[in-house]
Amino acid sequence: MTENSAAALSRRSALISGTAVVGGLLIGSGPAAAAPEPDATGTALPGFIPVPADDIDSVCVPAGYVAHVLAPWGQPLRTTGPAWREDGGNTAAEQSRQIGTHHSGLAFHPLGRGPRGSRHGILVIGHEYADSALLHLDGGADLTTSAVDKALAAVGVSIVEVRRRGDAWQVVGSPRNTRVTGATPVTFTGPVTAGHPRLATGGTPLGVLGSSTSGNTPWGTCLVAEENFHAVFGTDDTAWHPTETQRRYGLSASGHGHRWHRADPRFDLAVSGNEPNRFGWVVEIDPLDPRSAPVKHTALGRFSHSGATVTQSGGRVVVYSGDDQDGGHVYKFVSARPWRPGRAGGRGPLDEGTLYVARFHDDGTGAWLPLVHGRGPLTGRLGWTDQADVLLRARQAADALGATPLDRPQQIAVDPRDGDLYCALANSAGHAPCASPASARSNAVRPRRSNPYGQIIRWREDRGDAAAGRFRWEVFVLAGDPAYDDAVQLDSSGMFASPKGLSFDAGGRLWIRTGISGHVQNRQGGGHDRLGNNALLVADPGTRTIRRFLTGPRGAEITGAALTPDRRTLFVNVQHPGERSAAWGTPTPRNPRAVSNWPDHAPGGRPRSATVAVSRSDGGVIGAS
Repeated sequence: MTENSAAALSRRSALISGTAVVGGLLIGSGPAAAAPEPDATGTALPGFIPVPADDIDSVCVPAGYVAHVLAPWGQPLRTTGPAWREDGGNTAAEQSRQIGTHHSGLAFHPLGRGPRGSRHGILVIGHEYADSALLHLDGGADLTTSAVDKALAAVGVSIVEVRRRGDAWQVVGSPRNTRVTGATPVTFTGPVTAGHPRLATGGTPLGVLGSSTSGNTPWGTCLVAEENFHAVFGTDDTAWHPTETQRRYGLSASGHGHRWHRADPRFDLAVSGNEPNRFGWVVEIDPLDPRSAPVKHTALGRFSHSGATVTQSGGRVVVYSGDDQDGGHVYKFVSARPWRPGRAGGRGPLDEGTLYVARFHDDGTGAWLPLVHGRGPLTGRLGWTDQADVLLRARQAADALGATPLDRPQQIAVDPRDGDLYCALANSAGHAPCASPASARSNAVRPRRSNPYGQIIRWREDRGDAAAGRFRWEVFVLAGDPAYDDAVQLDSSGMFASPKGLSFDAGGRLWIRTGISGHVQNRQGGGHDRLGNNALLVADPGTRTIRRFLTGPRGAEITGAALTPDRRTLFVNVQHPGERSAAWGTPTPRNPRAVSNWPDHAPGGRPRSATVAVSRSDGGVIGAS
């Protein structure tokens, strides 16, 4: 155990007591959401027999639970829509009328009050990216304009009406069903408008890219976070060199191998240097209005948003978000005024407010630093033009303020009982090419210099007020296998690595979703061999008891999760089953099933990301005793 690891684990501070919050739940929110019932036992302990870590090509749930596939990639949105082709032969036009791929964020919006809202609703499903090896007939070998168009149609968001009939959920072929893709027209609000010079490309702003976790707002809309958008940009122009801002945002000539720039100049960095500035925002979508345009809220800053968790403070909206990069920061946005009168007067609650970034001190205290032009180092004399410039370069502004670099901060969850906040830190390789110099240094909140497993931290805002300027923090759990790291205090029923998604249910249980990379998943030696496939786990915040609830198929991450208001159904997103794996191999056009053939297991098929519906055989509350 390192000195920093020991210090982190010994910090079991009694956080200052605070008040409960109304947001940050797995349960659907908004005007139609029913009030959740507390557990009869009053405990947040996991109430099921944990499933073992495994490497089988299936979704496994505890005894007494059932899971069925509800909304897989390629399912038509309407009953008259184009059928799924298991050979990958659907066109771009067909894909735009089907559920997208690589399911990520997930939110449930009930349709109706009371029991009806738990049997009928709308799912908002994010689609983070598209894997050419599985998306196309030829595995993406011939990257044509039509191939890029299909990839753009496969990402973004699917809005799908679902209904429970008897014991099973079904997708309803409804006029409400629609898609937001990488080519959908979008609008901008806040300090960075669509007409801003740094967004100018000569073309209409289009698309939502890198759709990560989704969060419901109190007024019934959904926030979608744009994560690793930089991956689809690149160039073959050897004269192109990144600016410091482009480097800081991960933009490079090679990109992540998607090669879209070879068929679509919109993604060529040498042609359209401003196009990346249109991405990396929090996007608001109205799931009840399929004709409405997605709105990108620039007051919340531009970075690799791994979530957008909404809560309130005195009627004002507070949105927490992590920046998913090695050495990234944690941010929160506090609206300028209460949201109810603002919306009544036609003003958007997310258009005006203050963006803050967190500094974690080694003594367990912390402070929120405002990213405001003219304050501290963010002045014209030091090269900051205006507030729009600060928000467009939020990462660099956070660096200038001395924000704490973290191990890939992911989704943030709010405990509904006491307002404590939890943040998943996925992992760290030590230093990323796009990181700031400060990210190479360890600190108390990232105690392991090289951290392949990740951890979860928690903090309590001063006076329990989400808008407060100070907080107290501690490490909640270090992830990993104690056989490889004696600082890890987990047993075989709760071991995990690379936490990416966090959500609370109304009973106070913390649900943890993992995203171990295929480069290390199930590979013998190196610390991941006993952890199995990626999983959904449940933690009791009081005792720190953690139990494995669900495991996914080979090559998949467990991404989004959402409960119905009565907590009798849990929707879970399974992302990229069958992706390249060090343990199982690489899918090819001749054999896309090399790693996985879930969920269809068709002899001539291919793996498909999907939303799964989980319920108890006895009809009880998910996760409870």
